[in-house]
Amino acid sequence: MNPTPSERPFIPIAKPQLGDDEKAAVMAVLDSGMLVQGRRVAEFEARFAELCGVKHAVAVASGTAALWLALLAHGIGPGDEVITTPFSFVASANCALYVGARPVFVDIEPDTYLMDATAIEAKVTERTRAILPVHLYGQACDMAAIMAIAARHNLAVIEDACQAHGATFEGQAVGSFDSGCFSLYATKNMTTGEGGIITTNDDALDERLRLLRNHGQSQRYRHEVLGYHFRTTDIQAAIGLSQLDKLPTWNEQRIANARYLSERLQGVQMPVVRPGRRHVFHQYTIRASGDRPALQEHLRAQAIGTAIHYPCPIHHQPVYRSMGFDDVRPQAEAAGREVLSLPIHPALSQPDLDRIVAAVNSFAK
Repeated sequence: MNPTPSERPFIPIAKPQLGDDEKAAVMAVLDSGMLVQGRRVAEFEARFAELCGVKHAVAVASGTAALWLALLAHGIGPGDEVITTPFSFVASANCALYVGARPVFVDIEPDTYLMDATAIEAKVTERTRAILPVHLYGQACDMAAIMAIAARHNLAVIEDACQAHGATFEGQAVGSFDSGCFSLYATKNMTTGEGGIITTNDDALDERLRLLRNHGQSQRYRHEVLGYHFRTTDIQAAIGLSQLDKLPTWNEQRIANARYLSERLQGVQMPVVRPGRRHVFHQYTIRASGDRPALQEHLRAQAIGTAIHYPCPIHHQPVYRSMGFDDVRPQAEAAGREVLSLPIHPALSQPDLDRIVAAVNSFAK
């Protein structure tokens, strides 16, 4: 007898991959007694820089801290404008506010949900200091177009690559075009439990970032600038080093899982991958133009987890409304009403994938 849906194991939307290697790495740090930022952090930074093909990587407390410090290190502050997307986690825009700048929202492409690069230049003003593209769900934005606009207007480019570890644009790793910001939160393609990291080829920027993350100290008790406490620990770095070894395999599994779903799902809009881009599928996000709540409930009844990334565009969040943001960004608003993320993580089994396909297709019929 086949199990009823309520008796089947639940398929979660995300599942951090932590095993004996990570446990052993953490125990080695604990046994050493050297817990705070030290040798393991430096090793992790070097390995992450190698992953992105850059000279420097600076580990910090979170992906949000990475974005915040990157803006500060670029000298962005009160009166400046930062062009970004309204369709992302709120931290992408909040970090502009943290430094006293104002986010300026550009609408998204209706099929990839990425910032529409063709709409950026019209938003550039004399106050614009940076473009902050978000490599949403694991796919790179049009970096050729963005970098060309930045060059014409002398703008910094700060990549929000928090969901895109290992993604590429025309063979070049995200995070290597100017400054890259990554999250190492528990549900990302790789994790340190909590944390972030900033990548750059700029020696002066690297030096400033290291000052800013550690109270502005150039040496112990010598504070050169106003800094912050955004350090990470050797415990987190030890986990990250183990995760880096596995990231390529995990990303390939995510890509294979996405291909399997896209070849079989019916009645929904599948993710679109632009030519020349390696999409690493932090999320596998479909579009349900009909009754999304009913589809989500149908999947829940089949013991399949889902999530909405993101139901409310940033410019419509109450805190932004209270600050006078009343932009109309129709593509972002439509996506917020219709997108739905399905499980895609590398722990999915073949029966899990088949259950997801069967559940979505039975709803479509």
